[in-house]
Amino acid sequence: MEKPKPTTVTEYIDAAPKEAKVKLLELRDILKEIAPDATESLKWGSPVFEEKRILFAYSAFKSHLNFMPTHSAMEPFKKDLADYKTGKDTIQFSYSKPLPKSLIKKIAAFRVKEVRENGALWMTRK
Repeated sequence: MEKPKPTTVTEYIDAAPKEAKVKLLELRDILKEIAPDATESLKWGSPVFEEKRILFAYSAFKSHLNFMPTHSAMEPFKKDLADYKTGKDTIQFSYSKPLPKSLIKKIAAFRVKEVRENGALWMTRK
C-alpha cells in the first residue's frame, strides 16, 4: 500500500529519509530566519515560502537537497556557487557535507529583497 502524499511541510519533512530530514530542517530554519513573515506551503509536492509570490522552494532527493531560489537570485553569487551543482533555478547540496549557511542566507535575502522591491516573478528567465 502506498503512503499518502504529504499535505503540509511538516508531513513532507517527517516523510523524508533520516539524512534528508536533518538537512531539510536546517534549511527550513535558515529560510524562516530570512523570511519570518512568509507563508509555508507545498506546491508541486515541494515546500515553498511565499510572500505574495513564491520566494523559494526546496526538496529532498536520494543523495542531495535541492534549493530553488530562482535564477535571478543565484546570478549575483555565481562565483560562490562554483563548487556546487546548479541548474537554471536550483542549487544541489549533498547530504554528506554541511550546508553553506552563510551563502544560503545571502541568496535567500537577495531573493526576498528582489520580490519585495521589484515584485520579481517565480522562475522567470531574462
